[in-house]
Amino acid sequence: MSTKKKVAFHTLGCKLNFTETSTIARSFRENGFELTDFSKKADFYVINTCSVTDNADKNLKTF
Repeated sequence: MSTKKKVAFHTLGCKLNFTETSTIARSFRENGFELTDFSKKADFYVINTCSVTDNADKNLKTF
């Protein structure tokens, strides 16, 4: 059984947000975290978004 803390990511918005999430996720992995799907149980949930695009802003409000 894994004792690593689990972190899940959900990204909304532009391509830059997806690139940033990838970089952040890599940092978590390198520091001993296990990545898991956002729909699964995790110790930490990260939602990466911005309000530059109207769609991202609307999608964020659904969480």
